[in-house]
Amino acid sequence: MSLPLAEVGFAEATWIMVVKSIVIFLVVFMIVPVLTVVERKLIGRFQNRYGPNRVGPVGLMQPVADILKLAGKQVLHPSASVPLLYAIGPALVIFSGITTIAILPFGNVKDGVGFYGIDVSIGVLYFFAFGSLAFYGLLLSGWASGSKYSFLGAMRSAAQLISYEISMGLALLGAIMMAGSLSLVSIVEAQGTIWYVIPQIVGFLIFMVAGFAETNRAPFDLPEADAELVQGFQTEYGGTRFGSFLLAEYLEMFVVSGIATAFFLGGWMGPGPGWLDPIWMIVKILALIFVFIWVRATLPRLRYDQLMSLGWKMLLPLATLNVLVTAVLVVVT
Repeated sequence: MSLPLAEVGFAEATWIMVVKSIVIFLVVFMIVPVLTVVERKLIGRFQNRYGPNRVGPVGLMQPVADILKLAGKQVLHPSASVPLLYAIGPALVIFSGITTIAILPFGNVKDGVGFYGIDVSIGVLYFFAFGSLAFYGLLLSGWASGSKYSFLGAMRSAAQLISYEISMGLALLGAIMMAGSLSLVSIVEAQGTIWYVIPQIVGFLIFMVAGFAETNRAPFDLPEADAELVQGFQTEYGGTRFGSFLLAEYLEMFVVSGIATAFFLGGWMGPGPGWLDPIWMIVKILALIFVFIWVRATLPRLRYDQLMSLGWKMLLPLATLNVLVTAVLVVVT
């Protein structure tokens, strides 16, 4: 079957695009401080202990203290490192996260303004194209550090991303075929009658499991396994560059939750007037981020062979079968 691209004929004024870019950057640099304190508070509750509660009211100023601590550290690099590539690695990971946030739709066009960064006709391909740049950032960081531990962490990360990105793409393909579009805005609009999480529950679960591996989150945090690799690819990083990897991890978690929301949970759709659209989108994203945190506090880390077997022997065949069944049902109905 032929898959038509979305017809994106809506153009905005230049100043609106500039304002959107500024808002995206502000959101990006507000995500990490908020999510870090929320995660530490929640994990404290899950594990029956206190989270941060010393800095500021009930510990809410802890992220500010962490940022000041990282910013105040001297920027160094190992003598065996490759300085230029050592510096490019974290920047490339951050760039990947910021560019993918731009396609998340928080609402449709209202009063001449689209509630998204950009609505490209190849939205899904855009997500995978820019999202895969993080792979090069991690690989460069590990190799350029001049450390065996960092290099092993980078190779683990590369193998893990390749293994799970295939299953992640196939998981989204079912929803793409049902919507008949690659545009995220069009895919959300196609869920007006039923959210795709119901007919595509298998694809949703596969996407979320692959998302945990894609973001290097527990129980798939093997690239930074501190017990054996001393923080893996980021072993030799400190200060703001180490903070860049932390920022990228939370950005990827936000992006994966946003993509899952747009593809399977109806995006901005929810009861109430239209001005609630961005709020519904944010609530759904935060609910999925809560699942990320919950799983981290609950499940132990897998062995590396278990992680690879899960990706190649279970998720990939299941995702392929889901695509075949969806294709048959779309053609028949």
